[in-house]
Amino acid sequence: MRFLNDLRPQLDLTYDDVFMVPNRSSVTSRLDVDLSSVDGTGTTIPLVVANMTAIAGRRMAETTARRGALTVIPQDIPSEIVREVIAWQKTRHLVYDTPITLAPTTTVGEALVLLHKRAHGAAIVVSGERPVGLVTETDLTGVDRFTQLEDVMVRDMVTVTDGVDVEQAFDTLSHARRRLAPVVSPDGRVVGILTRAGALRANLYSPAVDPSGRLRIATAVGINGDVASKATEMLEAGADVLVIDTAHGHQEKMLDALRAVRGLDPQVPVVAGNVVSAAGVRDLVEAGADIVKVGVGPGAMCTTRMMTAVGRPQFSAVLECASAARELGKHVWADGGVRHPRDVALALAAGASNVMVGSWFAGTLESPGDLYTDEKGRQYKESFGMASSRAVRNRTATDSAYDRARKAMFEEGISTARMYVDPARPSVEDVIDEIVAGLRSSCTYAGARTLEEFHERATVGLQSTAGFAEGRPLHTSW
Repeated sequence: MRFLNDLRPQLDLTYDDVFMVPNRSSVTSRLDVDLSSVDGTGTTIPLVVANMTAIAGRRMAETTARRGALTVIPQDIPSEIVREVIAWQKTRHLVYDTPITLAPTTTVGEALVLLHKRAHGAAIVVSGERPVGLVTETDLTGVDRFTQLEDVMVRDMVTVTDGVDVEQAFDTLSHARRRLAPVVSPDGRVVGILTRAGALRANLYSPAVDPSGRLRIATAVGINGDVASKATEMLEAGADVLVIDTAHGHQEKMLDALRAVRGLDPQVPVVAGNVVSAAGVRDLVEAGADIVKVGVGPGAMCTTRMMTAVGRPQFSAVLECASAARELGKHVWADGGVRHPRDVALALAAGASNVMVGSWFAGTLESPGDLYTDEKGRQYKESFGMASSRAVRNRTATDSAYDRARKAMFEEGISTARMYVDPARPSVEDVIDEIVAGLRSSCTYAGARTLEEFHERATVGLQSTAGFAEGRPLHTSW
């Protein structure tokens, strides 16, 4: 990456402070761009779901890996639950979504609670393991909540056979004017559910898979306690990437934790952070990190900069840290501060191998939180920072009352924030589509067919706040 006119910025920069200049390009189609990362994590699109309790769960992990991204399960989740999530992830289908299956005697009230756990918003009614009907929220609206599904389900279903070509499945659904269909084995058992959008995406995305062809997943561990023991548990459970995570990554305890984990000779990439300087990158790499997480304070739920004055504008942090990592043959993840597809492109132009997304994904149906409706009828989920009082309370639940009270004195971060579900993009897949479309176009403007070429060819300029405002669309006339 170079700055326009070789300008040397005198101030640190955020994503809003910069823009990209188009280059002469021979890339004629966005689909000619390969978005695979080169950092060993196996992502086929450069997105990582941040290890935040309100965002990263099994549904998020399954859905994002199917589209080529990676989800990091938070360190606060009990080890036995993490093992279950990893085992569950490794049995998910690479094309079909995991269906909600309910018995004919299930009540409408019970079904309504579950429907929003899947973005397709449907449940398959089964007898044994064979589908006998479908229900959606539309079918259940206005129906007495104690009514059984067999009285309201749609019996006239279209099914597709396991192993069907996705283009053929799309045509079948389109001709039948159906949005989705159960996927059944040759003997009629339900093995998944496929939507028209899912059939399209199956040809546009490549899943992130391990050497055995199973969906990938990452897990996080902290720097306190017996780090080596916890890391061993995660590795034995089948984690594909191990993230050693703390807010202040450039400290002795992190270096000790990294050395302990590296001593285990893990056969997966080890990620550590967070830092915002070249010195931090060099120290973490020397201690054993393959990838360094970059970002202090840019996240939507983070109050670190306002509370402590500590942090650094994210574009400059990524640029400096990525340069230092590349000199050592290593990589960085840009963690936080992305709110538009352009921000993802700029982080990659600055040299990141993957971009971590947190709050942007919190307001999607796949995030773990419950779905609420506000006084205006808008749906939302609650998100919170991982250093907030809510997170600290969860993390210290087994401590003594005194220790819990003592630690609560030093919390940071927002404890509750409403992340509204966009009716036009309710699923994390919809948001991924938006990000990837913008990123692919950015690469074509730069004349790049890979992310490495994108970093090499990107030309970035500085802009005023008025310049940034000029680039924003107007949804109403001026």
